[in-house]
Amino acid sequence: MKISDLKKSYDRFSLHIEKLDVPVGSVCGIIGPNGCGKTTAMKLMTGILKPDSGHIDHEGLSPRDITMVFRKPYLMCDTVVRNLIYPLSVRKIKPDNELIDRYLEMAGLKDLRDEYAPGLSGGEQQKLAMIRALIFSPKLVLVDEAFSNMDIEGVAFFEEHILNIQKTTPITWVIVSHQLSCIKRLCNHVHFMHEGQVKASGAIDEILTSPQNPHLKQYLQYR
Repeated sequence: MKISDLKKSYDRFSLHIEKLDVPVGSVCGIIGPNGCGKTTAMKLMTGILKPDSGHIDHEGLSPRDITMVFRKPYLMCDTVVRNLIYPLSVRKIKPDNELIDRYLEMAGLKDLRDEYAPGLSGGEQQKLAMIRALIFSPKLVLVDEAFSNMDIEGVAFFEEHILNIQKTTPITWVIVSHQLSCIKRLCNHVHFMHEGQVKASGAIDEILTSPQNPHLKQYLQYR
């Protein structure tokens, strides 16, 4: 995915990303303080928001290939299993019972498959949202602080699952997180945003261990 001269303004906030590249098959992190435009940028990448100007090249991907996992999971007022298979239904993909069971087992939700999804705990809801995003084999996954409501075991599990996916059938990930330990473990590249702009981009070691931008240096001091 390649972004160039992307602009979006609303209320008192303005986003302007001159350039942001996410190599195909990479795990890319976006970091920065609250209010810097990370979530707005992610919504523009998925098409949830429309830019005022600029260009996003998804390099051949269609909206059917792209999914996003939010900090607060959005669940239908239905069962766990109906929520899980929703992405398959809208894409007219016949649900495979073995696949469904495997994903539910993976997230520790198999015994809760017929439970009311909004009644799950926060961590369980987040796990459901995560496996729902993955069940249709997307090619681009955007994760916006989705690990923040999970327990340590859940975070470790999904980190391992992402790394395993990248070893076997790599897809492209964009991960927003304030948890720099998670960014370090998962990401190849990282972009730092400040006040609606990308101020620094590069390999993970370069950005986090040898920061040159003063705003990035200040941000890292408190992490």
